[in-house]
Amino acid sequence: MTDTTIIQGPREHSPEINLAKAALRGLREDLFRGVLTYRPLPRAGTDGPWARQFPERFRRHLGLLPHAVVLGLAGLTLITGMASYGALDDSFFALVAGLLASVPVALTLLRPVLAFWLSLGAAPLLVWATSDDLYPWSGGSIMGHTIVLMVVAARTRPRTAAWMWALSTLYSLLSAAVFGGLDGGIAVPMAVLSGIGVGIVALVQVNRTARRQVVQERTVTAVERDRRTLLEERTNIARELHDVVAHHMSVVAIQAEAAPYRVENPPPELEQAFVTIRENAVAALTELRRVLGVVRAEDYEAPDAPQPTLADLDRLLENVREAGLTVTRTVTGAARELPQGVELSAYRIVQEALSNALRHAPGSQAAVEVSYVLGGLGLRIVNGPSTGLIKPSPGAGHGLTGMRERVSMLDGEMTADGTADGGYEVTVFIPVARAAATGTEDEA
Repeated sequence: MTDTTIIQGPREHSPEINLAKAALRGLREDLFRGVLTYRPLPRAGTDGPWARQFPERFRRHLGLLPHAVVLGLAGLTLITGMASYGALDDSFFALVAGLLASVPVALTLLRPVLAFWLSLGAAPLLVWATSDDLYPWSGGSIMGHTIVLMVVAARTRPRTAAWMWALSTLYSLLSAAVFGGLDGGIAVPMAVLSGIGVGIVALVQVNRTARRQVVQERTVTAVERDRRTLLEERTNIARELHDVVAHHMSVVAIQAEAAPYRVENPPPELEQAFVTIRENAVAALTELRRVLGVVRAEDYEAPDAPQPTLADLDRLLENVREAGLTVTRTVTGAARELPQGVELSAYRIVQEALSNALRHAPGSQAAVEVSYVLGGLGLRIVNGPSTGLIKPSPGAGHGLTGMRERVSMLDGEMTADGTADGGYEVTVFIPVARAAATGTEDEA
């Protein structure tokens, strides 16, 4: 005999049941969770076209206009309620009854959901106290509860406003049916009046939200369009720059390679100078293609070459010396491998500082100091005044700007200023976490 066990999956409910469950979840979320949540009414904007019609000294206070309107309606509800409850022949109880109707209106400024429940709970008390024929609402509670519904509808989502109106209408119909019948009282007119008010406010809110979303989408679209235009312009500039500079650098490299063969028995110094020129031209061309590859077309592939580090400083200093700048290097502290970004930025900073010395102080003497300290890396590049016959070339300051951007990207510090003897000094400190600095050694 075979024992067959049937495992049933989760039971699927009909769309109507799922819709009812979703509605009840919305009711619980909107009106039962966070009833006591403090939600103060924010200030209104004062940059709209209507606000610009007022003088500047009054415009700053226009943001409190909604608060003043709500408080004014609360005062009007208090006066109306006291006048309606004057039949009690007791001014104290008339004041209490007026406050029961008006306090929820003022409370909508701070706790809108709590204000609704207080207004709805005060309605039967006021009907019992006045004993008039306007069941299940009385005098000031008609005005007060309608105002509460409209203010809360303006401060919450349309679904919350619909639930509040539905509960208020349900209270009206059930109370009227139990105590006096639907043929009397004000249950149906109150439902229609409050429904019209809540509907108008909800439509205004939906329209305002839709317009705000349209403005946001247009802003995002404009930003994306500007960004796309900028990227296209950068790509075009990069392409033009590459075509122009790369062409001339290639010509320099070829001419430097061919120049020794055009001279009979060239001296070794001349041959070495042309070799250095060619190597620098090829290196500059490789760097140019690598940098411009970032902003070129997506199908562009930059040449795969290692990034320079502080270990390549000797070659850089040798090239600078051959260009006519006397430079020395001093290393203090225990040299160690640093993160790739720090190594590359430090190399570029030294390179740019020495290039500035070549341009602005030709024939001068320069010194490069590299300090490996516990908290990071220190750099000091200083050059003396120009002593050669070559006229210094002017600059636009982009080199210093680039160095500052690199240092700022690494959360470092940089100072650049002239020296007492007419030279220039650049000092940089780049913080490096000890774990990051010794991570490679630990792994090894």
